[in-house]
Amino acid sequence: MSAERRAVRKSGFSTLSAGIRLVRPAHWVKNIFVLAGIFFAGKLFDLGLLIKVGGAFAAFCLASGAVYALNDLLDREADARHPRKRNRPVASGAIGVPVAFALALLCGAGALALSAALGYRLLAITACYLLINIAYTRSLKHVVLVDVFCIASGFLLRLLAGTSGVGIPPSQWFVLCTFLLSLFLGFSKRYAERMDDTQDAESKRAVVDEYTPDFLRMLLAVTLACTLMTYGLYTMSPRTVEVHRTQGLIYTLPFAAFVMFRYLWLVTRRGFGENLAGELFRDKAMLFGIAIYIASAGLLLFR
Repeated sequence: MSAERRAVRKSGFSTLSAGIRLVRPAHWVKNIFVLAGIFFAGKLFDLGLLIKVGGAFAAFCLASGAVYALNDLLDREADARHPRKRNRPVASGAIGVPVAFALALLCGAGALALSAALGYRLLAITACYLLINIAYTRSLKHVVLVDVFCIASGFLLRLLAGTSGVGIPPSQWFVLCTFLLSLFLGFSKRYAERMDDTQDAESKRAVVDEYTPDFLRMLLAVTLACTLMTYGLYTMSPRTVEVHRTQGLIYTLPFAAFVMFRYLWLVTRRGFGENLAGELFRDKAMLFGIAIYIASAGLLLFR
C-alpha cells in the first residue's frame, strides 16, 4: 500500500472515530430511562413489548446523538476555550462543521423514522424531545431554572417513550417520581459546574453564575426528599399493589434512599454531577446500591 493510500485510510479512520465521539455513545446510558417502564410494569419477558421498547431505546439513542452533535456544533467556539471540552471533535477540529451538521441531521432523521415505524405516539414524543433540545441548545440553556427543567424534560420524555409511546400505561406516581429525580440530576449538574474551580470565568456558562451554592443545595435537598416521598407513595398506591400483586415494593425504598444519598454526597463532596454517564461507574458503593435495588425490585416484580 502506498504512503498516499495509507494517509487517506488513516484520515478516514480518524474522521469515523471523531464522528462516533461526536454522538457520545457513552452518554446513551441515560436512555436506560426508556427501559424503566417495561421493568416496573413487570413485562420484561413480553417479547412483543420488549421489541417495541428496544426500538424506542434505539430511537432515543439516535435522537440524543443528534442533540449532542448539534450542541457541539453550535458551542464549538466556547468549547475551544474550555479546559476539558476543547478536546471535543468539532472544537478540536477533528471533524469539520459540514460533516458534524450532516451527522446531526442523519441521526435526527433516523430517530424520527424509527419512531414513526413504531407508532404516532412515540413519534410525537421523539419529536418533542428533539424540539425542546434544539431550543435548549440555541437559547434556553441560558435562562436560569428553565435550563434545568429542559434537562429534566429529556429524562421524563425517555420514560414516556418506553411507556405511553409503546402502549404501556404509566403510573402517575411513577411519572412524578421520575420528573423529580430528573430535576435532582439537573441541579446536581449545575452544582458541579458552579463549584468547578478548574474553569475561568470566560469558559463558564453565564447562567451558572445565576445559581448560588446555597440556592442549589436547597434545591438538591428539596428534589431529593420529594423524589423519595413520591417513590414511596408509588410503591404503596392501590394501583401498584393491584398490578404487581405485592405490597413489598416499599421495602426497596431503603436501597433507593441509599443510592440517592450516596449520589448527593458525591456531588457535594467529590465534585460529581456534571457527567452522569461516566460517574455512575466510578463509585463502587453506589454501583453496589443500584445492583441491590434492581435485584430486590426484580425479585418482587418477576417472582
